[in-house]
Amino acid sequence: MKEREEILNANNSSGRSAKNFTGREIKKATGNFSRSNFLGSGGFGEVFKGTLDDGTPVAVKCAKLGNTKSTEQVLNEVRILSQVNHRCLVRLLGCCVELDQPIMVYEFIPNGTLYEHLHGQRASEPPLPWRRRLAIARQTAEGLAYLHSSAVPAIYHRDVKSSNILLDEKHNAKVADFGLSRLAETDLSHISTCAQGTLGYLDPEYYRNYQLTDKSDVYSFGVVLLELLTSQKAIDFTRGADDVNLAVFVKRRMDEERLMDAVDKDLLEGATQLSMDTMKALGFLAMGCLEERRQNRPSMKEVTEEIAYIISIEAGSVELSIGGDTLDTIPL
Repeated sequence: MKEREEILNANNSSGRSAKNFTGREIKKATGNFSRSNFLGSGGFGEVFKGTLDDGTPVAVKCAKLGNTKSTEQVLNEVRILSQVNHRCLVRLLGCCVELDQPIMVYEFIPNGTLYEHLHGQRASEPPLPWRRRLAIARQTAEGLAYLHSSAVPAIYHRDVKSSNILLDEKHNAKVADFGLSRLAETDLSHISTCAQGTLGYLDPEYYRNYQLTDKSDVYSFGVVLLELLTSQKAIDFTRGADDVNLAVFVKRRMDEERLMDAVDKDLLEGATQLSMDTMKALGFLAMGCLEERRQNRPSMKEVTEEIAYIISIEAGSVELSIGGDTLDTIPL
């Protein structure tokens, strides 16, 4: 128990600490972990919906019993998230280290994951419109840019993917699941660590060298941009042997100057020329994020600025320049 408390409070220079819930409070909030409150599971363990005594809805994340790695992941996430505060990051309300396994208590985000909206059980709902997808891209980028540039020391997420981007009641994006995060050492340009992440999103240079930098998150975010553009999964074996990987699939079409063939048909239906131009611009930005050499990739701060620029084009307020040619602005 003391060891868990020490991990939780290690290197906490922000003065912002998570609330330490009692086991009784957690059991009451979740109906003793009732299956009717079960939200889902992942490598770390299970997530339940709960309601605190004051009526606040929460998401309760439990580590797998007896899995020390999972326990460390959860405590690591608590420690990191209790030190960061940004509207595009899922807010950590507190934790509980009294029960058999460590538990984290988050704000409840009601609208599921971006993955569900693009590919899963929520995909049957009206598809996310283009402007909303651009807003989700910008908000996700802002959250990651904050972790990289404003958190001290810098934080790398290490598992950026559409299932780790949650949408609130207004479909605003919040970045979740810092279970694989590592605090960057201030005197090192990269962190050598065993490769962890998700197939289809993993920076190939990181996978080869086990060198983690902020540009590893940039690569993964590039794949998320392609998901927003195409509504296709990062890895999909129904696409054919050469196109299983989404980044490879879209890059091939880009090289053939057929990018628009890969764009979600729902987005193209009734789209203005201006909207299609911004789709191309986002595709080019994604390819920049997916550059093989990390030195050639933009920073998340630069990515955020570029998406803001694309959004201003979509709003009809500035002109768009791709490859040096300026395209006329068409007000919407």
